[in-house]
Amino acid sequence: MAEARTFSEQDPIRVFLLDDHEVVRRGLADLLDSEPDITVVGDADTAEHALVRGPALRPHVAVLDVRLPDGDGITVCRDLRDRVPELACLMLTSFDDEDALLDAIMAGASGYVLKQIKGSDLVSAVRTVASGQSMLDPATTARLMRSLRADPEREPELPPELAGLSPRERDILALIGDGLTNREIGGRLYLSEKTVKNHISRLLAKLGVQRRVQAAVLASQLGTSGSGEQHTTR
Repeated sequence: MAEARTFSEQDPIRVFLLDDHEVVRRGLADLLDSEPDITVVGDADTAEHALVRGPALRPHVAVLDVRLPDGDGITVCRDLRDRVPELACLMLTSFDDEDALLDAIMAGASGYVLKQIKGSDLVSAVRTVASGQSMLDPATTARLMRSLRADPEREPELPPELAGLSPRERDILALIGDGLTNREIGGRLYLSEKTVKNHISRLLAKLGVQRRVQAAVLASQLGTSGSGEQHTTR
């Protein structure tokens, strides 16, 4: 895992904005530009414009509206990260939509916040995702996992990569889905925290995802009950 990056007034977080409402873009720009360690490097009002302008500006963070007149921010997130893999995308929406949250996670988004968020909290969210952390809080992730397990028809098609995981990696993936930390997983499986971290790095690579929360979504497809009773072998 890469070390968290730090920013300063001399080396600010470069932010790109995508929203189809000019008033929203101006408000976000004024809010973020007022912070000494953040600078808005550009914006767009459509998905098409974002894909043309965004990569050339080399932002650290893209704040993307989910609903757009010519597409959606989740597709833009996926396409931008294909071109700029180190980009952190923060999805911004007016709706508390679990389907959109799931799609955003699997597109590689670093965070998902509602437009009703306080200005100071949005600034904190930008700083959080810029540093390499996730803004998908544990409560939201746990609620999504419960929803997926309760309604299997909403789950994505079972990825063939799951079949390529070792039994140990499947155990660890299931525990990630239960929301356990590396230390808690190590305690459950009698492994060192470093060993767990190494296992997680390998299983993320096998699954073709970069973020732990993406793995948690895939873990919901393993059919585990969340009790952890089967995860006690050495």
